[in-house]
Amino acid sequence: MMAVAAAQKNREMFAIKKSYSIENGYPSRRRSLVDDARFETIVVKQTKQTVLDEARAKANDSSLERSILQAQEQHQQEDKLPQEVQQTVEDQDNDEEEIRMVAVDELPQKPEEHVPSANDEEKEDDAGLTEEEVVLQNAASESPEAEKEVVRAAVVVRLRDGMGSLGRILKAVEGYHGTVVHLESRQSRSDGIAFDVLMKVDMARSNLLQLIRSLRQTQSFGSVSLLSENNVNVKAPWFPKHASELDNCNHLMTKYEPDLDMNHPGFADQVYRARRKEIAEIAFAYRYGDPIPHIDYTETENKTWAAVFNRVKELMVKHACSEYIAVFKKLENEKIFVKERLPQLQEMSDFLRRNTGFTLRPAAGLLTARDFLASLAFRIFQSTQYVRHINSPYHTPEPDCIHELLGHMPLLADPSFAQFSQEIGLASLGASDEEIEKLSTVYWFTVEFGLCKEKDEVKAYGAGLLSAYGELLHAISDKPEHRAFDPASTAVQPYQDQEYQPIYYVAESFEDAKEKFRRWVSTMSRPFEVRFNPHTERVEVLDSVDKLDTLVAQLNTELLHLTNAIEKLRQPFC
Repeated sequence: MMAVAAAQKNREMFAIKKSYSIENGYPSRRRSLVDDARFETIVVKQTKQTVLDEARAKANDSSLERSILQAQEQHQQEDKLPQEVQQTVEDQDNDEEEIRMVAVDELPQKPEEHVPSANDEEKEDDAGLTEEEVVLQNAASESPEAEKEVVRAAVVVRLRDGMGSLGRILKAVEGYHGTVVHLESRQSRSDGIAFDVLMKVDMARSNLLQLIRSLRQTQSFGSVSLLSENNVNVKAPWFPKHASELDNCNHLMTKYEPDLDMNHPGFADQVYRARRKEIAEIAFAYRYGDPIPHIDYTETENKTWAAVFNRVKELMVKHACSEYIAVFKKLENEKIFVKERLPQLQEMSDFLRRNTGFTLRPAAGLLTARDFLASLAFRIFQSTQYVRHINSPYHTPEPDCIHELLGHMPLLADPSFAQFSQEIGLASLGASDEEIEKLSTVYWFTVEFGLCKEKDEVKAYGAGLLSAYGELLHAISDKPEHRAFDPASTAVQPYQDQEYQPIYYVAESFEDAKEKFRRWVSTMSRPFEVRFNPHTERVEVLDSVDKLDTLVAQLNTELLHLTNAIEKLRQPFC
């Protein structure tokens, strides 16, 4: 639990603190999940750099202050000594300086804090505090208990002079009251470095920081890097393991909002802007396990819904995929889809749970790409509850609840499509920023603007198409280029969010798309695999033999049920 808390604090430290809006140089008429992911990557890098610069400056200031205090104390002591004693002290200082120059490679047992120079060309990673050290230092500064708490961390030391320097490292660990629990080495691929040594140690946080700084003072070592604390790689982003932790996945990115852009249909409508804020506050207050808040939609909002509903119903018969049409009719039969009123998210969530296990969660606005995709891993779709402006019923520059309800919900009630959506979410957990961009691009060209084949005809299944009739008619025409869906090429395809797409990807079927997606995800750099346990609503990281044995046992039970069912179906009727 402490490791999870540390990882969450690290995430909060580098969280998005800047909105994705025109005021930050990102004008657009329509919000794009791909653009969100790219912007998020940029902002996270900027935020991390700012945090690191502040920590390094603070460390430099502290070091300078200590040096000044030490110098003042030394002068004060010297002033009190007789001249003969002062001369003796000076001679001793000179002798000690000569010894340090001769034995420059010797590791000091308890050195003064050393802040490396920012101009050190040899050790780019050692130019001041690293990201991991900032996290460790912040954790240690929380309380005296946190400072003394023993943690497990991995440290990589690069040896210039061969394995003879290893003894100095072990002696230093012992001097700082640490325990080496794992040690391995390999020949280095870097010029001027003989060996790379990976060492896992158990040590108090404060001593660990001192150990790293001490090792860096020794010229025998090319560089010293802290990799992780409490077995949590602090360079990898935190991700939720349970559905309740989605309460922490609510980082918003705003773009083309009525309060920010004069071109928004609701910019000059004070009543509409106040309404948006009211609904947003309701979503902000939501927590896991709460019933989804009921929204009393106004006559104007219901009128906007009716206009779009009738248009979509008219076009879907000819242009939507059969899975969408089937669920749409089911929603009508259960009186959830009626033209007179907007559906409530709670009744839609109950419908999805009965059909595919998906549920809904209210969102205050547009989430970051990472947070939005993470929720899909738990079969949870984060949906807005506000409605587009009445002056623009057939087009919205940002997703609203009409887009979510008419575009996304019908297919989330289809088992095959629901499984595909969840697999995109699972693939995003722990993925790098670059891979989040690729996953967002795949999501953009499939879940939002995807096409599929159906009896030699091209049909739409993307929510952005099914809730925007203009682009729907464009997408199924001969004007754009239609390409076969391939995740590897789709993930790096430039997109267009100012005008209609020039390229659309066509899947042979949902099953074909899922199989291709699984093969592509297996090539991602994430060093672990995850699965969702529907019984506990928990994502399990498959990183131990025990977990794999448990999973195999569960799969064997499922295979037994499947085999028994097949045998019973083969038996002739009496």
